[in-house]
Amino acid sequence: MTADGHFQVPLPINEPVRQYAPSDSHRKTLKARLADLTDARTEVPMMINGERRGGASKGDLRSPHRKELSIAQYAVGSVKDFDDAISSALSARKMWAATSYHERAAVLLRAAALLAGPWRDTINAATMLGQSKTVHQAEIDAACESIDFWRYNAYFGDQLLRQQPLNDASAWNRFEFRPLEGFIFAVSPFNFTSIGANLPTAPMLMGNTVVFKPATQTVLASHFLMELLTEAGLPPGVINMVSGSASEISERVLNHPELAGIHFTGSTDVFQMMWKTVGANIDKYRTYPRLVGETGGKDFVVAHESADVQALRTALVRGAFEYQGQKCSAASRAYIPQSMWKQLRSDMATQVDEIPQGDVADFKNFMGAVIDGKAYAKHMSAIEYARTNGAATVVAGGKGDDSVGWFVRPTVIETTDPDFRLLKEELFGPILTVYPYPDGKFEETLQLCDRTSPYGLTGAIFARDRKAIRTASETLVNAAGNFYINDKPTGAVVGMQPFGGARASGTNDKAGSFLNLIRWTSPRTIKETYAPPTDHRYPYMDAEPTDGP
Repeated sequence: MTADGHFQVPLPINEPVRQYAPSDSHRKTLKARLADLTDARTEVPMMINGERRGGASKGDLRSPHRKELSIAQYAVGSVKDFDDAISSALSARKMWAATSYHERAAVLLRAAALLAGPWRDTINAATMLGQSKTVHQAEIDAACESIDFWRYNAYFGDQLLRQQPLNDASAWNRFEFRPLEGFIFAVSPFNFTSIGANLPTAPMLMGNTVVFKPATQTVLASHFLMELLTEAGLPPGVINMVSGSASEISERVLNHPELAGIHFTGSTDVFQMMWKTVGANIDKYRTYPRLVGETGGKDFVVAHESADVQALRTALVRGAFEYQGQKCSAASRAYIPQSMWKQLRSDMATQVDEIPQGDVADFKNFMGAVIDGKAYAKHMSAIEYARTNGAATVVAGGKGDDSVGWFVRPTVIETTDPDFRLLKEELFGPILTVYPYPDGKFEETLQLCDRTSPYGLTGAIFARDRKAIRTASETLVNAAGNFYINDKPTGAVVGMQPFGGARASGTNDKAGSFLNLIRWTSPRTIKETYAPPTDHRYPYMDAEPTDGP
């Protein structure tokens, strides 16, 4: 029998952030789990149709801050594995699409409860080890933001389903929010475990089935996320996690006629390549694939002469250097009045040079290592470019050490050139470039900020003058999808600041809101007429009356 009821998803609340202070009992349990995973060298399989699969060979996953430490062996898939993942998603589609929304939402709500409780230390520890996140950065990402995505998406999806067309006395009009016809390809980046928690599950919630490719550096955390979702009741084949060659996986997926959508976070170049491939294949697909992507950023902080200098300095340090600047929202360029920069420069340099950095297992450290040797080389090359350029000065940091891990010191660069290369190019590392602009040239500097970078992700204005705030908001209206007033441009909270940007930063479909979820539906309008007409003729066709008898 089928039981009917108008089920209401619980009103979500944001997961409280644990502080892990020395007296906190959670600190002890997390450290114990961190030690366990450090020694475990976990076997990380793929998950295809609910089965753990070893792949064609094995890859070795190492910690960025201890590059000699092997923390996992992960499966490297073959073409057959990738094809099987697609077939599994397509086979599970009919079953999952027929599953009621409240049952799909229940999987996410239970997963959120499991992550808030018994799985929390595991997911946080795996993130710390694999991505070199401090305990605080792991907590706000891997635990809290993942939990928030799952709770809020379940709620927002329920609200979306309540959107129905109008009716009159002649018919009952209804919307069905169908899943897309085919499978979804979800591709997550190295820097946020929560993105790996969200990209495959948002389409899944709306009835879609998924092939999920996490970044290699996150396979340990992603493996545990899949185990957690399985425990929460996710049926086999609904999300299929694959690992291995990104180009081989993309080749199988992007050329498949049943590709229905891509949910992507990563580099602008990769997303543009995907878009071009989809465009070239457009006549092969059963339906037009939905392309949802959040890509790069060259995020700004602009200070007005009325700004609070201490608040500005704190925002720059946290915004630029938390998680080694490896956030698409990280502050990487700043425009500060010359007179204010003279006050700020020395104190900020001292503060930045004193930032503790090292193994994230040592909770005294504010920063860990950048993700790998390629990133390390890129950042050191950028610093060297600034050091040898006559228009730039390295104010703080500027050093690196790759003997134990990929450590790049937090670096502040000052430039006199408003078109300096490091003000334009995304670096994705702990490098902040400051352009001290001429006093009194605030509005001109806003226009400079707007045109300097091709990106449009996040940005911030620091000012106490309301007119200046309004002017900045209007001038920079298209420069940032997430705009902050007197706050750093990082740290968007699910349910409070839906995240995403436009221009070269992506499709701005706002992760953590109904705007993202609606992209994974294909609504069907149903009209049920109460009393259908039985004569094809209309009144205007009747003969006109004649005069006289």
